[in-house]
Amino acid sequence: MPNALPFKRLTTNSTEWITVYIEGQPVKIRQGDSAAAAVLVAGLQPSRTTVVSGSGRAPYCMMGVCFECLLKIDGVENVQGCMTPACDGMQIVSQQQARQLNRTDFSDSDLSSANLSNKNLTDKKNEDPSV
Repeated sequence: MPNALPFKRLTTNSTEWITVYIEGQPVKIRQGDSAAAAVLVAGLQPSRTTVVSGSGRAPYCMMGVCFECLLKIDGVENVQGCMTPACDGMQIVSQQQARQLNRTDFSDSDLSSANLSNKNLTDKKNEDPSV
């Protein structure tokens, strides 16, 4: 995947180039660029789809606020690309729909705590409807 978008780079002290793989295609970027910047340079759009409608999204704020830059990086889903420095050889893939959660993603204590807090909230609502 060639560098596709005509971004004009600011002057920087970084002169080293690294190669990341976006959707399996090599892309050269500067050392210090984020994974989201690499996606924009490569022209990967959309870089993710929404859970509800499946509409396309791409990195937007580039400072970790909007979560539009969620990517699958080195096999890990739901990674904020704008907050992740790119590394040589990094594998970046667009994220489609919601992350698949497995029971193994949670410990039994996590599940017990969640059920307990939901039960406590329900009990409080039954006692006092203003809660």
